[in-house]
Amino acid sequence: MTDTYHAATGRYDSMTYNRAGRSGLRLPPISLGLWHNFGHERPWQRQRDIVRRAFDLGVIHFDLANNYGPPPGSAEENFGRIFAADLAPYRDELVISTKAGYDMWPGPYGEWGSRKYLIASLDQSLRRMGLDYVDIFYHHRPDPDTPLEETMGALDAVVRAGKAQYVAISNYNAEQTEKAAAILRDLGTPLVLHQPSYSMVNRWIERDHLLDTLEKVGAGCIAYSPLAQGLLTNRYLNGVPDDSRVRTSRFLNEEQLSDTTMTKVQALNDIAARRGQSLAQLALVWALRDPRMTSLIIGASSVEQLENNIAALDNVELSDAELAEIEQYATE
Repeated sequence: MTDTYHAATGRYDSMTYNRAGRSGLRLPPISLGLWHNFGHERPWQRQRDIVRRAFDLGVIHFDLANNYGPPPGSAEENFGRIFAADLAPYRDELVISTKAGYDMWPGPYGEWGSRKYLIASLDQSLRRMGLDYVDIFYHHRPDPDTPLEETMGALDAVVRAGKAQYVAISNYNAEQTEKAAAILRDLGTPLVLHQPSYSMVNRWIERDHLLDTLEKVGAGCIAYSPLAQGLLTNRYLNGVPDDSRVRTSRFLNEEQLSDTTMTKVQALNDIAARRGQSLAQLALVWALRDPRMTSLIIGASSVEQLENNIAALDNVELSDAELAEIEQYATE
């Protein structure tokens, strides 16, 4: 691969784009998240290859946060290098998002949802990525102590300052979402997206009626962890590999790989096989089955993994019989 990158001329030929609620923002059904595989411990050229290939396939949305790495901040730094080397000429085609809410620096203003923290964090993120603005800025998690009016006011302020084009929230429940959306609407900066966790084995947004709330307020939904940190892949069907997320991350542990769970996962894998898909591809198609789901965020540790996941979009139709069968096993 040469150092000079020229984006594929056919990058928009086969990808579709979904509108985020009632906004003008449109995202691919699958977006690339830089949560786990873009820290300083991963080879930069591999990260670069993944990002370039994603864009060549029409994936225009790259999802980050201030604390992604490890260490925190490193994913933004590495993406900034990739952007400068390859993507800068295409800036107006890209949707780049980041977030603030989790612990980033010492003292009372290093996390949560104060105006001081959110604006300072976004300024740091922009410096790390070498950007003038992000397309989407999220509050990453609800703050139980800071008034919601202050947090949403900070989101409104960064849009008015030209540091973000749109604002969004993550990990809010339906009640919190409705309140946040009302405040933003009154400020004149509407909520465009909510980013919750969601998968076949994590269905809290259904119990919470979050999609109904988002439809009501005019916002889209972009789910993270649709593959349940790798549980909904073929990664663990024959044991636990030494280099797997179970061994290297706190977000998935062996207790979650119980015999009961793995029996369900195997059954889902069998359904996928009958469709000519991998389990991961089926899990993505299933999570996209509601038209109110704007996009899903996937991670990728290799170009091959990225390509396989995006190939799920080649077969997105699920019959009523398939949905009924999946329902027997897609349980928490």
